[in-house]
Amino acid sequence: MRAPRTPAEVLAQLLRSDPARPRVTWYDDTPGPTAGERIELSAKVLANWVNKAANALQDEFDVAPGSTVRLALPPHWRALYWAMAVWSVGGCVSLDDADPDLTVTDDPDIAADATAAVLVTLPALARSAPGGTPAGVVDEARELSTFGDQFTAWEEPADGDPALRTAAGSTAYDAVVPQRDWPAGTRLHTRCGDLGQVLLDALAVWAADASLVLSRGPVGDDGDRARLDAEGVTLER
Repeated sequence: MRAPRTPAEVLAQLLRSDPARPRVTWYDDTPGPTAGERIELSAKVLANWVNKAANALQDEFDVAPGSTVRLALPPHWRALYWAMAVWSVGGCVSLDDADPDLTVTDDPDIAADATAAVLVTLPALARSAPGGTPAGVVDEARELSTFGDQFTAWEEPADGDPALRTAAGSTAYDAVVPQRDWPAGTRLHTRCGDLGQVLLDALAVWAADASLVLSRGPVGDDGDRARLDAEGVTLER
């Protein structure tokens, strides 16, 4: 089977291979009301979130090849589907604040200052932003569910179009999916605080028909050993 070359091909391969197998397992260890949260997404459920977000980007904001979407989000399962949605419509995921066409953030102050913005509420069961949204800002928790579960892109990005922009520079669509010699049964765990690296690790592990365990927050007194064993983790980053 040919290795997928774009994020959209990565997602399509996951759905063909095994739509029910867990592809993202999320643990929240940050102090606060979401501490202890565990979320598991199969390829089918991940694709559902991606498709809804992609439809919102395309229908509501006209995001397409040549558009830039800033993700001002922490390494989080919600950041994964928003990044995949941007790539599904052919836009560029930006992790800096250099004049984006749209900003997707969990910070109300950043959303209020943006030209166009989506405010993301991180807890899994959120149904609306707890403090409301600034004027003109889309409340993801309230509105994303109204968008369709199926997605068709209006345009496809060219190989040389920018897919990811970080402080280190820009990566084009034909180079954004890392190719690793990881077996299909790999369970990759990361607690990396760099969203750009987490996105690349997710693409790499999914391109290998494998899965990601993502933790956020400080390591507990007992470390991650019990979690890694329970989740069958085979690789740490």
